[in-house]
Amino acid sequence: MSAQPSASETLRASSLYNEDLAPVPSARRNWSTYNYAALWITMSVNIPTYMLASGMIAGGMNWKQAIATVFLGNVVVLIPMLLNAHAGAAYGIPFPIFARSSFGVLGANVPAVLRALVACGWFGIQAWVGGEAINAMLMALVPVWKNFALGLPLCFFAFWLLNVFVVLRGVNTIRFLQGITAPFLLAIGLVLLLWARHRAGGFGPMLAAPSKFQSFGEFFRFFVPALTGVVGFWATVALNIPDFTRFAQSQRAQMLGQALGLPATMTFYSFIGIAVTSATVVIFGHAIWDPVVVLSRLENPFAVAIAMIGLLLATLNVNVAANVVSPANEFSNLYPRRISFRTGGLITCALGIAMQPWKVLANYGSYIFGWLVGYSGFLGPIAGVLICDYFVIRKKILVPEDLYRRGGLYEFSSGWNPRALFALAAGIGVAFIGLLYSPLRWLYDYAWFVGLLVSFLVYYALQGALRPVAAAAEE
Repeated sequence: MSAQPSASETLRASSLYNEDLAPVPSARRNWSTYNYAALWITMSVNIPTYMLASGMIAGGMNWKQAIATVFLGNVVVLIPMLLNAHAGAAYGIPFPIFARSSFGVLGANVPAVLRALVACGWFGIQAWVGGEAINAMLMALVPVWKNFALGLPLCFFAFWLLNVFVVLRGVNTIRFLQGITAPFLLAIGLVLLLWARHRAGGFGPMLAAPSKFQSFGEFFRFFVPALTGVVGFWATVALNIPDFTRFAQSQRAQMLGQALGLPATMTFYSFIGIAVTSATVVIFGHAIWDPVVVLSRLENPFAVAIAMIGLLLATLNVNVAANVVSPANEFSNLYPRRISFRTGGLITCALGIAMQPWKVLANYGSYIFGWLVGYSGFLGPIAGVLICDYFVIRKKILVPEDLYRRGGLYEFSSGWNPRALFALAAGIGVAFIGLLYSPLRWLYDYAWFVGLLVSFLVYYALQGALRPVAAAAEE
Protein backbone atom coordinates (compact mmCIF):
# COMPACT_ATOMS: atom_id res chain seq x y z
CA MET A 1 0.00 0.00 0.00
CA SER A 2 1.51 3.34 -1.10
CA ALA A 3 1.90 6.18 1.39
CA GLN A 4 -0.49 9.10 1.10
CA PRO A 5 1.14 12.42 0.15
CA SER A 6 1.52 14.89 3.00
CA ALA A 7 -0.31 18.23 3.05
CA SER A 8 2.90 20.09 2.17
CA GLU A 9 3.56 17.75 -0.78
CA THR A 10 0.01 18.27 -2.05
CA LEU A 11 0.45 22.02 -1.73
CA ARG A 12 3.72 21.98 -3.67
CA ALA A 13 2.11 19.99 -6.45
CA SER A 14 -0.62 22.62 -6.92
CA SER A 15 -0.60 24.70 -10.10
CA LEU A 16 -1.16 27.77 -7.88
CA TYR A 17 2.09 27.29 -5.94
CA ASN A 18 5.75 28.11 -6.41
CA GLU A 19 8.57 28.80 -3.96
CA ASP A 20 8.55 32.58 -4.59
CA LEU A 21 4.85 32.83 -3.66
CA ALA A 22 4.98 30.38 -0.72
CA PRO A 23 4.38 31.58 2.85
CA VAL A 24 7.62 32.74 4.47
CA PRO A 25 8.53 30.41 7.37
CA SER A 26 9.08 31.91 10.82
CA ALA A 27 12.84 31.34 10.64
CA ARG A 28 13.12 33.71 7.68
CA ARG A 29 10.97 36.50 9.12
CA ASN A 30 13.86 38.67 10.24
CA TRP A 31 13.02 42.21 9.07
CA SER A 32 13.12 44.56 12.07
CA THR A 33 11.74 48.05 12.72
CA TYR A 34 14.99 49.45 11.32
CA ASN A 35 14.63 47.48 8.09
CA TYR A 36 11.18 48.93 7.44
CA ALA A 37 12.21 52.47 8.39
CA ALA A 38 15.27 52.14 6.15
CA LEU A 39 13.10 50.73 3.36
CA TRP A 40 10.93 53.85 3.41
CA ILE A 41 13.87 56.20 3.74
CA THR A 42 15.56 54.74 0.68
CA MET A 43 12.30 54.49 -1.31
CA SER A 44 11.23 58.05 -0.44
CA VAL A 45 14.54 59.76 -1.17
CA ASN A 46 14.45 59.75 -4.96
CA ILE A 47 13.87 62.05 -7.87
CA PRO A 48 10.12 61.39 -8.41
CA THR A 49 9.52 62.37 -4.75
CA TYR A 50 11.39 65.61 -5.37
CA MET A 51 9.44 66.21 -8.59
CA LEU A 52 6.12 65.54 -6.87
CA ALA A 53 6.75 68.44 -4.49
CA SER A 54 8.53 70.70 -6.98
CA GLY A 55 5.62 70.27 -9.40
CA MET A 56 3.32 71.84 -6.80
CA ILE A 57 5.57 74.90 -6.64
CA ALA A 58 5.67 75.08 -10.43
CA GLY A 59 1.87 74.81 -10.42
CA GLY A 60 1.42 77.83 -8.15
CA MET A 61 1.56 76.75 -4.49
CA ASN A 62 3.79 78.46 -1.94
CA TRP A 63 6.12 76.35 0.16
CA LYS A 64 3.76 76.06 3.16
CA GLN A 65 0.86 74.89 1.02
CA ALA A 66 3.03 72.35 -0.79
CA ILE A 67 4.63 70.87 2.34
CA ALA A 68 1.23 70.59 4.09
CA THR A 69 -0.21 68.80 1.04
CA VAL A 70 2.66 66.31 0.98
CA PHE A 71 2.46 65.58 4.70
CA LEU A 72 -1.32 65.16 4.70
CA GLY A 73 -1.25 62.87 1.67
CA ASN A 74 1.34 60.58 3.22
CA VAL A 75 -0.52 60.33 6.52
CA VAL A 76 -3.65 59.38 4.57
CA VAL A 77 -1.94 56.68 2.49
CA LEU A 78 -0.23 55.26 5.58
CA ILE A 79 -3.64 54.05 6.83
CA PRO A 80 -4.39 51.54 4.03
CA MET A 81 -0.68 50.75 3.97
CA LEU A 82 -0.76 49.46 7.55
CA LEU A 83 -4.12 47.74 7.08
CA ASN A 84 -2.97 45.73 4.06
CA ALA A 85 0.40 45.08 5.70
CA HIS A 86 -1.25 43.07 8.48
CA ALA A 87 -1.97 39.98 6.37
CA GLY A 88 1.61 39.77 5.12
CA ALA A 89 3.04 39.86 8.65
CA ALA A 90 0.38 37.52 10.05
CA TYR A 91 0.54 34.79 7.40
CA GLY A 92 3.83 35.39 5.57
CA ILE A 93 2.06 35.73 2.21
CA PRO A 94 2.73 38.20 -0.66
CA PHE A 95 0.14 40.53 -2.19
CA PRO A 96 -1.12 38.37 -5.08
CA ILE A 97 -1.76 35.49 -2.66
CA PHE A 98 -3.51 37.83 -0.20
CA ALA A 99 -5.74 39.04 -3.04
CA ARG A 100 -6.94 35.46 -3.62
CA SER A 101 -8.89 35.57 -0.35
CA SER A 102 -11.22 38.27 -1.72
CA PHE A 103 -11.05 37.97 -5.52
CA GLY A 104 -10.67 34.19 -5.76
CA VAL A 105 -7.66 32.02 -6.55
CA LEU A 106 -7.91 32.97 -10.25
CA GLY A 107 -9.73 36.29 -9.95
CA ALA A 108 -6.77 37.68 -7.97
CA ASN A 109 -4.96 37.99 -11.28
CA VAL A 110 -7.12 41.03 -12.15
CA PRO A 111 -5.97 43.33 -9.30
CA ALA A 112 -2.49 41.82 -9.48
CA VAL A 113 -2.09 42.69 -13.16
CA LEU A 114 -3.52 46.20 -12.66
CA ARG A 115 -0.98 46.78 -9.88
CA ALA A 116 1.78 45.23 -11.96
CA LEU A 117 1.15 47.45 -15.00
CA VAL A 118 1.34 50.58 -12.83
CA ALA A 119 4.62 49.31 -11.39
CA CYS A 120 5.96 48.75 -14.91
CA GLY A 121 5.20 52.38 -15.68
CA TRP A 122 7.02 53.46 -12.52
CA PHE A 123 9.94 51.24 -13.39
CA GLY A 124 10.25 52.98 -16.74
CA ILE A 125 10.00 56.43 -15.12
CA GLN A 126 12.75 55.64 -12.61
CA ALA A 127 14.95 54.12 -15.32
CA TRP A 128 14.51 57.23 -17.47
CA VAL A 129 15.38 59.50 -14.52
CA GLY A 130 18.47 57.38 -13.82
CA GLY A 131 19.47 57.69 -17.45
CA GLU A 132 19.09 61.46 -17.25
CA ALA A 133 21.36 61.51 -14.19
CA ILE A 134 24.06 59.50 -15.97
CA ASN A 135 23.77 61.75 -19.02
CA ALA A 136 24.09 64.92 -16.91
CA MET A 137 27.12 63.49 -15.09
CA LEU A 138 28.86 62.66 -18.37
CA MET A 139 28.15 66.13 -19.77
CA ALA A 140 29.72 67.69 -16.67
CA LEU A 141 32.82 65.48 -16.73
CA VAL A 142 33.19 65.16 -20.52
CA PRO A 143 31.80 68.35 -22.13
CA VAL A 144 32.02 66.89 -25.64
CA TRP A 145 29.32 64.39 -24.60
CA LYS A 146 26.79 67.22 -25.11
CA ASN A 147 27.29 66.91 -28.86
CA PHE A 148 26.39 63.20 -28.91
CA ALA A 149 22.76 63.01 -30.09
CA LEU A 150 22.19 59.48 -28.77
CA GLY A 151 23.72 60.21 -25.36
CA LEU A 152 20.48 60.24 -23.35
CA PRO A 153 18.96 57.07 -24.91
CA LEU A 154 22.24 55.20 -24.35
CA CYS A 155 22.40 56.33 -20.73
CA PHE A 156 18.80 55.24 -20.24
CA PHE A 157 19.59 51.81 -21.65
CA ALA A 158 22.72 51.50 -19.49
CA PHE A 159 20.80 52.26 -16.32
CA TRP A 160 18.04 49.90 -17.43
CA LEU A 161 20.64 47.11 -17.75
CA LEU A 162 21.92 47.88 -14.24
CA ASN A 163 18.39 47.37 -12.93
CA VAL A 164 18.14 44.07 -14.79
CA PHE A 165 21.36 42.93 -13.12
CA VAL A 166 19.95 43.69 -9.65
CA VAL A 167 16.73 41.83 -10.51
CA LEU A 168 18.72 38.77 -11.50
CA ARG A 169 20.58 38.93 -8.19
CA GLY A 170 17.29 38.50 -6.29
CA VAL A 171 15.20 40.20 -3.59
CA ASN A 172 17.89 40.00 -0.88
CA THR A 173 19.86 42.64 -2.79
CA ILE A 174 17.29 45.16 -1.52
CA ARG A 175 18.49 44.84 2.08
CA PHE A 176 22.09 45.35 0.96
CA LEU A 177 21.15 48.51 -0.97
CA GLN A 178 19.26 49.84 2.06
CA GLY A 179 22.33 49.52 4.25
CA ILE A 180 24.62 51.51 1.95
CA THR A 181 22.22 54.16 0.67
CA ALA A 182 19.93 55.34 3.48
CA PRO A 183 22.37 57.58 5.43
CA PHE A 184 24.28 58.69 2.33
CA LEU A 185 21.21 59.86 0.43
CA LEU A 186 19.95 62.04 3.25
CA ALA A 187 23.36 63.74 3.30
CA ILE A 188 23.16 64.40 -0.45
CA GLY A 189 19.77 66.04 0.03
CA LEU A 190 21.12 68.33 2.73
CA VAL A 191 24.06 69.33 0.54
CA LEU A 192 21.69 70.25 -2.30
CA LEU A 193 19.56 72.30 0.10
CA LEU A 194 22.59 74.17 1.48
CA TRP A 195 23.82 74.90 -2.05
CA ALA A 196 20.47 76.41 -2.99
CA ARG A 197 20.41 78.46 0.22
CA HIS A 198 23.86 79.84 -0.55
CA ARG A 199 23.06 80.74 -4.15
CA ALA A 200 19.69 82.30 -3.31
CA GLY A 201 21.06 84.35 -0.41
CA GLY A 202 19.39 82.53 2.45
CA PHE A 203 16.17 80.73 3.27
CA GLY A 204 14.25 84.02 3.32
CA PRO A 205 14.59 84.74 -0.42
CA MET A 206 14.23 81.01 -1.19
CA LEU A 207 10.86 80.71 0.50
CA ALA A 208 9.52 84.20 -0.11
CA ALA A 209 7.67 83.38 -3.33
CA PRO A 210 3.92 83.84 -2.70
CA SER A 211 1.16 81.54 -3.84
CA LYS A 212 -0.09 82.30 -7.35
CA PHE A 213 -3.69 81.54 -6.38
CA GLN A 214 -5.85 84.64 -5.94
CA SER A 215 -8.67 82.95 -4.02
CA PHE A 216 -9.39 79.89 -1.93
CA GLY A 217 -11.45 78.47 -4.78
CA GLU A 218 -8.47 78.63 -7.15
CA PHE A 219 -6.23 77.03 -4.55
CA PHE A 220 -8.73 74.27 -3.75
CA ARG A 221 -9.13 73.32 -7.41
CA PHE A 222 -5.38 72.70 -7.55
CA PHE A 223 -5.09 71.23 -4.04
CA VAL A 224 -7.57 68.37 -4.50
CA PRO A 225 -5.87 66.62 -7.44
CA ALA A 226 -2.47 67.46 -5.93
CA LEU A 227 -3.45 65.68 -2.69
CA THR A 228 -4.80 62.75 -4.69
CA GLY A 229 -1.49 62.66 -6.55
CA VAL A 230 0.43 62.46 -3.27
CA VAL A 231 -1.77 59.59 -2.09
CA GLY A 232 -1.48 57.96 -5.51
CA PHE A 233 2.32 58.18 -5.29
CA TRP A 234 2.39 55.35 -2.74
CA ALA A 235 -1.05 53.83 -3.48
CA THR A 236 0.95 51.21 -5.36
CA VAL A 237 2.93 49.98 -2.36
CA ALA A 238 -0.14 50.40 -0.14
CA LEU A 239 -1.46 47.37 -2.04
CA ASN A 240 1.62 45.18 -2.33
CA ILE A 241 3.10 46.00 1.08
CA PRO A 242 2.54 42.32 2.11
CA ASP A 243 5.40 41.54 -0.30
CA PHE A 244 7.65 43.16 2.32
CA THR A 245 5.80 42.59 5.60
CA ARG A 246 5.79 38.84 4.97
CA PHE A 247 9.41 39.02 6.24
CA ALA A 248 8.52 40.97 9.42
CA GLN A 249 9.64 39.83 12.86
CA SER A 250 6.31 41.03 14.25
CA GLN A 251 3.34 43.28 13.53
CA ARG A 252 4.83 45.91 15.81
CA ALA A 253 8.12 45.92 13.88
CA GLN A 254 6.51 46.58 10.51
CA MET A 255 3.93 49.08 11.82
CA LEU A 256 6.40 51.15 13.81
CA GLY A 257 9.04 51.07 11.08
CA GLN A 258 6.57 52.23 8.43
CA ALA A 259 4.99 54.90 10.64
CA LEU A 260 8.43 56.32 11.42
CA GLY A 261 9.86 56.02 7.93
CA LEU A 262 7.15 57.07 5.46
CA PRO A 263 5.55 60.43 6.44
CA ALA A 264 8.69 61.94 7.96
CA THR A 265 11.04 61.05 5.09
CA MET A 266 8.60 61.99 2.34
CA THR A 267 7.91 65.35 3.98
CA PHE A 268 11.60 66.06 4.59
CA TYR A 269 12.75 65.20 1.10
CA SER A 270 9.76 66.98 -0.41
CA PHE A 271 10.80 70.09 1.51
CA ILE A 272 14.15 69.88 -0.24
CA GLY A 273 12.38 69.76 -3.60
CA ILE A 274 10.09 72.62 -2.60
CA ALA A 275 12.89 74.81 -1.26
CA VAL A 276 15.31 74.17 -4.12
CA THR A 277 12.62 74.74 -6.75
CA SER A 278 11.66 78.00 -5.04
CA ALA A 279 15.34 78.97 -5.05
CA THR A 280 15.63 78.37 -8.81
CA VAL A 281 13.19 81.24 -9.33
CA VAL A 282 15.67 83.51 -7.54
CA ILE A 283 18.81 81.97 -9.05
CA PHE A 284 17.75 81.34 -12.65
CA GLY A 285 14.66 83.54 -13.04
CA HIS A 286 12.15 80.70 -13.45
CA ALA A 287 11.09 77.53 -11.61
CA ILE A 288 13.00 74.37 -12.56
CA TRP A 289 11.12 71.32 -11.28
CA ASP A 290 13.57 68.67 -12.53
CA PRO A 291 16.46 68.17 -10.03
CA VAL A 292 18.68 66.65 -12.70
CA VAL A 293 18.53 69.95 -14.59
CA VAL A 294 19.29 71.87 -11.39
CA LEU A 295 22.24 69.68 -10.46
CA SER A 296 23.64 69.87 -13.98
CA ARG A 297 24.05 73.62 -13.44
CA LEU A 298 26.43 73.26 -10.50
CA GLU A 299 29.71 75.03 -11.21
CA ASN A 300 31.99 72.18 -10.11
CA PRO A 301 31.80 69.15 -12.44
CA PHE A 302 32.99 66.80 -9.68
CA ALA A 303 30.20 68.05 -7.43
CA VAL A 304 27.78 67.23 -10.24
CA ALA A 305 29.27 63.73 -10.50
CA ILE A 306 29.01 63.04 -6.75
CA ALA A 307 25.43 64.31 -6.60
CA MET A 308 24.41 62.23 -9.61
CA ILE A 309 25.97 59.08 -8.13
CA GLY A 310 23.91 59.64 -4.99
CA LEU A 311 20.73 60.06 -7.00
CA LEU A 312 21.56 56.99 -9.08
CA LEU A 313 21.89 54.86 -5.94
CA ALA A 314 18.55 56.18 -4.69
CA THR A 315 16.82 55.57 -7.99
CA LEU A 316 18.23 52.07 -8.31
CA ASN A 317 17.13 51.13 -4.81
CA VAL A 318 13.59 52.46 -5.08
CA ASN A 319 13.16 50.99 -8.54
CA VAL A 320 13.95 47.47 -7.38
CA ALA A 321 12.14 47.72 -4.03
CA ALA A 322 8.98 49.53 -5.15
CA ASN A 323 8.68 48.69 -8.84
CA VAL A 324 10.09 45.18 -9.35
CA VAL A 325 9.19 43.12 -6.26
CA SER A 326 5.44 43.57 -6.71
CA PRO A 327 5.03 43.03 -10.47
CA ALA A 328 7.52 40.15 -10.40
CA ASN A 329 5.33 38.38 -7.84
CA GLU A 330 2.16 39.31 -9.71
CA PHE A 331 3.37 38.06 -13.09
CA SER A 332 4.53 34.91 -11.30
CA ASN A 333 1.01 34.54 -9.92
CA LEU A 334 -0.34 34.37 -13.49
CA TYR A 335 1.47 31.08 -14.14
CA PRO A 336 3.23 29.98 -10.93
CA ARG A 337 4.64 26.77 -12.42
CA ARG A 338 6.40 28.58 -15.27
CA ILE A 339 7.03 32.21 -14.21
CA SER A 340 9.51 32.68 -11.36
CA PHE A 341 10.30 35.90 -9.50
CA ARG A 342 13.26 36.59 -11.78
CA THR A 343 11.24 35.93 -14.94
CA GLY A 344 8.49 38.23 -13.66
CA GLY A 345 11.13 40.88 -12.95
CA LEU A 346 12.45 40.66 -16.51
CA ILE A 347 8.90 41.05 -17.86
CA THR A 348 8.60 44.20 -15.73
CA CYS A 349 11.83 45.59 -17.15
CA ALA A 350 10.66 45.05 -20.72
CA LEU A 351 7.23 46.61 -20.18
CA GLY A 352 8.86 49.59 -18.44
CA ILE A 353 10.40 50.62 -21.76
CA ALA A 354 7.19 49.95 -23.71
CA MET A 355 5.25 52.43 -21.52
CA GLN A 356 7.35 55.40 -22.81
CA PRO A 357 8.26 57.13 -19.53
CA TRP A 358 9.68 60.20 -21.30
CA LYS A 359 6.12 61.26 -22.16
CA VAL A 360 4.95 61.01 -18.54
CA LEU A 361 7.79 63.30 -17.43
CA ALA A 362 7.24 65.84 -20.19
CA ASN A 363 5.84 68.37 -17.65
CA TYR A 364 4.50 68.52 -14.10
CA GLY A 365 0.86 68.45 -15.30
CA SER A 366 1.14 65.14 -17.11
CA TYR A 367 3.12 63.70 -14.18
CA ILE A 368 0.83 64.71 -11.29
CA PHE A 369 -2.64 65.12 -12.80
CA GLY A 370 -2.32 62.58 -15.60
CA TRP A 371 -0.14 59.77 -14.26
CA LEU A 372 -0.49 59.90 -10.46
CA VAL A 373 -4.17 60.83 -10.24
CA GLY A 374 -5.09 58.62 -13.19
CA TYR A 375 -3.74 55.32 -11.93
CA SER A 376 -4.93 56.01 -8.38
CA GLY A 377 -8.45 55.54 -9.76
CA PHE A 378 -7.58 51.90 -10.44
CA LEU A 379 -5.71 51.19 -7.21
CA GLY A 380 -8.07 52.82 -4.69
CA PRO A 381 -10.91 50.40 -5.55
CA ILE A 382 -8.60 47.41 -5.12
CA ALA A 383 -7.68 48.63 -1.64
CA GLY A 384 -11.36 49.07 -0.80
CA VAL A 385 -12.17 45.44 -1.62
CA LEU A 386 -9.11 44.04 0.19
CA ILE A 387 -9.65 46.03 3.38
CA CYS A 388 -13.38 45.30 3.55
CA ASP A 389 -12.90 41.58 2.96
CA TYR A 390 -9.98 41.04 5.36
CA PHE A 391 -11.06 43.20 8.29
CA VAL A 392 -14.88 43.36 8.04
CA ILE A 393 -15.91 40.10 6.36
CA ARG A 394 -13.19 37.67 7.54
CA LYS A 395 -12.11 39.38 10.78
CA LYS A 396 -8.42 38.86 9.84
CA ILE A 397 -8.86 35.06 9.68
CA LEU A 398 -7.45 33.25 6.63
CA VAL A 399 -6.67 29.61 5.83
CA PRO A 400 -3.27 29.88 4.08
CA GLU A 401 -3.36 26.38 2.59
CA ASP A 402 -6.59 27.11 0.74
CA LEU A 403 -5.01 30.15 -0.91
CA TYR A 404 -2.82 27.75 -2.91
CA ARG A 405 -5.34 25.13 -4.05
CA ARG A 406 -8.43 24.79 -6.18
CA GLY A 407 -11.75 23.82 -4.64
CA GLY A 408 -11.04 25.42 -1.26
CA LEU A 409 -12.58 28.29 0.66
CA TYR A 410 -11.42 30.82 -1.93
CA GLU A 411 -12.65 29.02 -5.03
CA PHE A 412 -15.90 31.05 -5.18
CA SER A 413 -17.22 30.54 -8.74
CA SER A 414 -14.65 28.53 -10.72
CA GLY A 415 -11.84 30.47 -9.05
CA TRP A 416 -13.42 33.93 -9.47
CA ASN A 417 -15.37 36.06 -6.98
CA PRO A 418 -17.87 38.01 -9.13
CA ARG A 419 -18.85 40.21 -6.16
CA ALA A 420 -15.29 41.48 -5.74
CA LEU A 421 -14.90 42.06 -9.47
CA PHE A 422 -18.19 43.97 -9.63
CA ALA A 423 -17.18 46.13 -6.66
CA LEU A 424 -13.82 46.80 -8.31
CA ALA A 425 -15.49 47.79 -11.60
CA ALA A 426 -17.96 50.04 -9.75
CA GLY A 427 -15.18 51.88 -7.92
CA ILE A 428 -13.16 52.40 -11.10
CA GLY A 429 -16.22 53.44 -13.11
CA VAL A 430 -17.37 56.09 -10.64
CA ALA A 431 -13.85 57.47 -10.24
CA PHE A 432 -13.43 57.94 -13.99
CA ILE A 433 -16.87 59.40 -14.75
CA GLY A 434 -15.29 62.84 -14.39
CA LEU A 435 -13.18 62.32 -17.50
CA LEU A 436 -16.30 61.70 -19.58
CA TYR A 437 -18.68 64.18 -17.94
CA SER A 438 -17.03 67.50 -17.04
CA PRO A 439 -19.57 68.64 -14.37
CA LEU A 440 -18.45 65.60 -12.33
CA ARG A 441 -14.75 66.28 -12.80
CA TRP A 442 -14.32 66.33 -9.02
CA LEU A 443 -14.87 62.56 -8.97
CA TYR A 444 -11.70 62.13 -11.04
CA ASP A 445 -9.82 64.69 -8.95
CA TYR A 446 -10.66 62.53 -5.90
CA ALA A 447 -10.10 59.31 -7.89
CA TRP A 448 -8.35 57.27 -5.18
CA PHE A 449 -10.70 58.34 -2.39
CA VAL A 450 -13.86 57.89 -4.47
CA GLY A 451 -12.77 54.53 -5.85
CA LEU A 452 -11.84 53.13 -2.43
CA LEU A 453 -15.08 54.25 -0.78
CA VAL A 454 -17.37 53.04 -3.58
CA SER A 455 -15.72 49.62 -3.89
CA PHE A 456 -15.68 49.17 -0.09
CA LEU A 457 -19.41 49.90 0.22
CA VAL A 458 -20.43 47.90 -2.86
CA TYR A 459 -18.36 44.90 -1.77
CA TYR A 460 -19.83 45.00 1.74
CA ALA A 461 -23.35 45.22 0.33
CA LEU A 462 -22.75 42.20 -1.92
CA GLN A 463 -20.51 40.05 0.28
CA GLY A 464 -21.63 41.15 3.74
CA ALA A 465 -24.46 38.65 3.87
CA LEU A 466 -21.88 35.87 3.61
CA ARG A 467 -19.82 37.16 6.55
CA PRO A 468 -21.07 34.59 9.12
CA VAL A 469 -20.52 31.74 6.66
CA ALA A 470 -16.96 32.91 5.80
CA ALA A 471 -16.03 33.42 9.45
CA ALA A 472 -17.39 30.05 10.54
CA ALA A 473 -15.63 28.18 7.72
CA GLU A 474 -12.26 29.79 8.39
CA GLU A 475 -12.49 29.37 12.15
